[in-house]
Amino acid sequence: MTQSRTVLITGGSKGIGYACADIFAKAGHKVAVTYRNHEIPAALTNNGVLAIRCDISDPEQIAKVFARVEETFGPVEILIANAGMTKDTLMLRMSENAWTEVIQTNLTSAYYLTKHALGKMVKGHWGRIIYISSIVAQMGIPGQANYGASKAGLIGLARSLAREVASRSITINVIAPGAVDTDMLNVLGEEKVKMMIDQIPMQRAASPDDVAAAVEFLASERAGYITGVVLPVDGGLAMGF
Repeated sequence: MTQSRTVLITGGSKGIGYACADIFAKAGHKVAVTYRNHEIPAALTNNGVLAIRCDISDPEQIAKVFARVEETFGPVEILIANAGMTKDTLMLRMSENAWTEVIQTNLTSAYYLTKHALGKMVKGHWGRIIYISSIVAQMGIPGQANYGASKAGLIGLARSLAREVASRSITINVIAPGAVDTDMLNVLGEEKVKMMIDQIPMQRAASPDDVAAAVEFLASERAGYITGVVLPVDGGLAMGF
């Protein structure tokens, strides 16, 4: 087995976050996850995963999460910023709150999380930070200007930071999922989901496990020379963007 690392995953109660927590825990890593509204399933906690309730838009709550993880497992070595939200509407109908809340939750939280994780990674001369973005950042979808801007921001954040800390054996990368079989996709309704899948060359949505497998690779020792990358996991949907 590879060396056991301390892993923090935001939004770990379901979907991509749950799949990431499951794959890292089964590989023998020390895993902590945050959740806000949905309790962490017993299948994870029974496997040694530390579950911490947190609103990631609140920097004080994030600070408490890091203190708890460090007390239990030690400094965070692998950070997966996965938690996010949508408040979709056309720009002319978008409220200032819908803009601000999505940017705060999806993008500004990554700043808070990274600030807490990076210092210990620099001291330890090793680290992995992975941001979960979206193909919306590159393709654009009507009604998701706030979401697309927040996810595009993660790409700029990752690439700038990757240049800052590469010499310390810290990699910072981005996963850009397409349609993933989660609650966020299914809320669109059967007709819209079918239209989206019809555009995917592989003719199916990704499973959360498909995305988690890509995350696991980028967090591994084998990916130590890969940084500043945006890796699409989208079945070919955003080819060429």
